[in-house]
Amino acid sequence: MQMSKKKALHNELQDNAKIEACAEKFGTTGDLTRMRICYLLCHHPELTVSEIAEIISSPISTVSHSLKKLKEIQIVEHRRQAKQVLYSLSKNKFASVIKSQVLSNNE
Repeated sequence: MQMSKKKALHNELQDNAKIEACAEKFGTTGDLTRMRICYLLCHHPELTVSEIAEIISSPISTVSHSLKKLKEIQIVEHRRQAKQVLYSLSKNKFASVIKSQVLSNNE
């Protein structure tokens, strides 16, 4: 991922109002960190834990824990590519609802 894209996403995340609106609507995913991860994955299809942590300025352990919770409720999925694990939004109905909500709050 290019540094300019990371900076742009980081700047977008500074406006928490959009993300907080989504977080309030979804109980299980209502955690702000988890919604920030969903927001990123809506705008960039695959990211590593370290990329997510860097963009949202959060410790890798916090991001890993949040990704684990999101995997448990089938919002995110992962695949291995060489030594990296890439995370993306799942292709199920609930993940689609979250994606549409995140994108509609972005308008």
